[in-house]
Amino acid sequence: MNRLRRAAGVSAVELTKRSGVSRSMLSRIENGLVSPSVEMLDRLANALGVPMSRLFAEQRSRTDFSHVPSGKGLRVERLGTVADYRYELLGHVLSGNLFVEPYLVMLEADAQPHVTFQHPGLKFLYFLSGDVTYRYGPRRVNMRVGDSLLFDATAMHGIEDLGTQPVSYLSVVFTLRS
Repeated sequence: MNRLRRAAGVSAVELTKRSGVSRSMLSRIENGLVSPSVEMLDRLANALGVPMSRLFAEQRSRTDFSHVPSGKGLRVERLGTVADYRYELLGHVLSGNLFVEPYLVMLEADAQPHVTFQHPGLKFLYFLSGDVTYRYGPRRVNMRVGDSLLFDATAMHGIEDLGTQPVSYLSVVFTLRS
Protein backbone atom coordinates (compact mmCIF):
# COMPACT_ATOMS: atom_id res chain seq x y z
CA MET A 1 0.00 0.00 0.00
CA ASN A 2 2.81 2.40 0.93
CA ARG A 3 4.55 1.95 -2.44
CA LEU A 4 1.31 2.34 -4.37
CA ARG A 5 0.40 5.47 -2.41
CA ARG A 6 3.84 7.02 -3.02
CA ALA A 7 3.76 6.05 -6.71
CA ALA A 8 0.45 7.90 -6.99
CA GLY A 9 2.05 10.95 -5.36
CA VAL A 10 -0.43 10.90 -2.47
CA SER A 11 0.65 11.64 1.09
CA ALA A 12 -0.62 9.54 3.98
CA VAL A 13 -2.54 12.55 5.27
CA GLU A 14 -4.21 13.08 1.88
CA LEU A 15 -5.11 9.39 1.61
CA THR A 16 -6.73 9.45 5.05
CA LYS A 17 -8.81 12.47 4.00
CA ARG A 18 -9.88 10.89 0.71
CA SER A 19 -10.67 7.46 2.15
CA GLY A 20 -11.97 8.23 5.63
CA VAL A 21 -9.50 5.71 7.07
CA SER A 22 -7.78 7.06 10.19
CA ARG A 23 -4.07 7.90 10.06
CA SER A 24 -3.25 5.32 12.73
CA MET A 25 -5.20 2.59 10.87
CA LEU A 26 -3.48 3.49 7.58
CA SER A 27 -0.10 3.26 9.29
CA ARG A 28 -0.95 -0.18 10.72
CA ILE A 29 -2.15 -1.38 7.29
CA GLU A 30 0.97 -0.09 5.53
CA ASN A 31 3.21 -1.73 8.14
CA GLY A 32 1.40 -5.08 7.90
CA LEU A 33 0.17 -4.95 11.51
CA VAL A 34 -3.54 -5.42 10.68
CA SER A 35 -5.62 -7.08 8.00
CA PRO A 36 -8.11 -4.49 6.75
CA SER A 37 -11.69 -5.32 5.89
CA VAL A 38 -12.82 -5.57 2.27
CA GLU A 39 -14.84 -2.38 2.78
CA MET A 40 -11.73 -0.55 4.03
CA LEU A 41 -9.65 -1.83 1.09
CA ASP A 42 -12.40 -0.64 -1.27
CA ARG A 43 -12.30 2.85 0.27
CA LEU A 44 -8.50 3.00 -0.03
CA ALA A 45 -8.53 1.76 -3.62
CA ASN A 46 -11.20 4.31 -4.58
CA ALA A 47 -9.23 7.08 -2.87
CA LEU A 48 -6.15 6.09 -4.91
CA GLY A 49 -8.18 5.77 -8.12
CA VAL A 50 -7.18 2.14 -8.73
CA PRO A 51 -9.08 -1.15 -8.86
CA MET A 52 -8.99 -3.04 -5.55
CA SER A 53 -7.03 -5.87 -7.21
CA ARG A 54 -4.11 -3.43 -7.59
CA LEU A 55 -3.68 -3.44 -3.81
CA PHE A 56 -2.77 -7.13 -4.03
CA ALA A 57 -0.43 -6.94 -7.04
CA GLU A 58 3.25 -7.30 -6.25
CA GLN A 59 4.81 -4.36 -8.07
CA ARG A 60 8.29 -5.87 -8.12
CA SER A 61 7.12 -8.81 -10.21
CA ARG A 62 5.35 -6.77 -12.90
CA THR A 63 6.24 -7.91 -16.39
CA ASP A 64 5.09 -4.92 -18.41
CA PHE A 65 8.53 -3.71 -19.41
CA SER A 66 9.63 -3.60 -23.01
CA HIS A 67 12.86 -2.30 -24.54
CA VAL A 68 13.29 -2.01 -28.31
CA PRO A 69 16.69 -0.76 -29.49
CA SER A 70 16.77 1.93 -32.16
CA GLY A 71 15.96 0.55 -35.58
CA LYS A 72 14.87 -2.84 -34.18
CA GLY A 73 11.08 -2.38 -34.12
CA LEU A 74 9.16 -5.43 -35.30
CA ARG A 75 7.65 -4.79 -38.74
CA VAL A 76 4.03 -5.84 -38.61
CA GLU A 77 1.16 -6.14 -41.02
CA ARG A 78 -1.81 -4.74 -39.11
CA LEU A 79 -5.32 -5.87 -39.99
CA GLY A 80 -6.82 -3.30 -42.34
CA THR A 81 -3.54 -1.51 -43.05
CA VAL A 82 -3.23 0.65 -46.09
CA ALA A 83 -0.71 -0.08 -48.84
CA ASP A 84 2.62 1.73 -48.38
CA TYR A 85 1.98 2.56 -44.70
CA ARG A 86 4.76 0.70 -42.88
CA TYR A 87 4.27 -0.12 -39.18
CA GLU A 88 7.03 -1.04 -36.73
CA LEU A 89 5.90 -2.20 -33.30
CA LEU A 90 8.02 -0.40 -30.70
CA GLY A 91 6.93 -2.25 -27.57
CA HIS A 92 4.22 -4.20 -25.84
CA VAL A 93 2.50 -4.56 -22.48
CA LEU A 94 2.23 -8.04 -21.00
CA SER A 95 0.02 -7.43 -17.98
CA GLY A 96 -2.81 -5.28 -16.72
CA ASN A 97 -6.11 -4.10 -18.16
CA LEU A 98 -4.71 -1.57 -20.59
CA PHE A 99 -3.53 -2.69 -24.02
CA VAL A 100 -0.92 -0.32 -25.47
CA GLU A 101 0.34 -0.46 -29.06
CA PRO A 102 3.18 1.97 -29.85
CA TYR A 103 4.13 2.07 -33.55
CA LEU A 104 6.55 3.96 -35.70
CA VAL A 105 4.57 4.63 -38.89
CA MET A 106 6.48 5.49 -42.06
CA LEU A 107 4.76 6.34 -45.31
CA GLU A 108 6.58 4.90 -48.27
CA ALA A 109 6.99 6.80 -51.55
CA ASP A 110 3.73 5.55 -53.11
CA ALA A 111 1.56 6.01 -50.00
CA GLN A 112 -1.82 7.62 -50.57
CA PRO A 113 -4.03 9.58 -48.17
CA HIS A 114 -6.44 7.45 -46.17
CA VAL A 115 -9.13 8.93 -43.90
CA THR A 116 -11.27 5.93 -42.97
CA PHE A 117 -9.31 4.51 -40.04
CA GLN A 118 -11.70 3.75 -37.20
CA HIS A 119 -11.20 1.50 -34.17
CA PRO A 120 -11.77 1.34 -30.41
CA GLY A 121 -9.56 3.21 -27.96
CA LEU A 122 -7.59 6.40 -27.73
CA LYS A 123 -4.87 7.29 -30.22
CA PHE A 124 -1.87 9.55 -29.74
CA LEU A 125 0.16 10.74 -32.76
CA TYR A 126 3.48 12.59 -32.72
CA PHE A 127 4.89 13.68 -36.08
CA LEU A 128 8.60 13.05 -36.65
CA SER A 129 9.04 14.07 -40.30
CA GLY A 130 7.11 15.62 -43.17
CA ASP A 131 3.82 17.44 -43.01
CA VAL A 132 0.25 16.36 -43.70
CA THR A 133 -3.35 17.45 -43.35
CA TYR A 134 -4.94 15.10 -40.83
CA ARG A 135 -8.68 14.59 -40.68
CA TYR A 136 -10.53 13.71 -37.50
CA GLY A 137 -14.27 13.45 -38.11
CA PRO A 138 -15.18 16.83 -39.68
CA ARG A 139 -12.00 18.55 -38.47
CA ARG A 140 -8.86 19.14 -40.54
CA VAL A 141 -5.52 19.86 -38.87
CA ASN A 142 -2.23 20.74 -40.55
CA MET A 143 0.45 18.62 -38.88
CA ARG A 144 4.21 19.08 -39.07
CA VAL A 145 7.31 17.91 -37.21
CA GLY A 146 6.79 18.10 -33.45
CA ASP A 147 2.99 18.38 -33.60
CA SER A 148 0.82 15.88 -31.75
CA LEU A 149 -2.80 14.73 -31.64
CA LEU A 150 -4.70 12.80 -28.98
CA PHE A 151 -8.21 11.61 -29.81
CA ASP A 152 -10.95 9.01 -29.46
CA ALA A 153 -10.21 6.61 -32.32
CA THR A 154 -13.83 5.52 -32.73
CA ALA A 155 -14.33 8.53 -35.03
CA MET A 156 -13.11 8.23 -38.62
CA HIS A 157 -9.61 9.62 -38.96
CA GLY A 158 -6.48 9.60 -41.08
CA ILE A 159 -4.20 11.52 -43.40
CA GLU A 160 -6.24 13.55 -45.86
CA ASP A 161 -3.45 15.27 -47.80
CA LEU A 162 0.27 14.61 -48.03
CA GLY A 163 2.56 17.62 -47.99
CA THR A 164 6.32 17.44 -47.53
CA GLN A 165 7.68 13.90 -47.57
CA PRO A 166 8.97 11.60 -46.16
CA VAL A 167 6.28 11.35 -43.51
CA SER A 168 6.83 9.45 -40.28
CA TYR A 169 5.09 9.58 -36.93
CA LEU A 170 4.73 7.81 -33.63
CA SER A 171 1.27 6.27 -33.19
CA VAL A 172 0.21 4.91 -29.80
CA VAL A 173 -3.17 3.22 -29.43
CA PHE A 174 -4.63 2.63 -25.95
CA THR A 175 -7.51 0.18 -25.48
CA LEU A 176 -8.95 -1.70 -22.53
CA ARG A 177 -8.63 -5.47 -22.56
CA SER A 178 -11.91 -7.39 -22.65
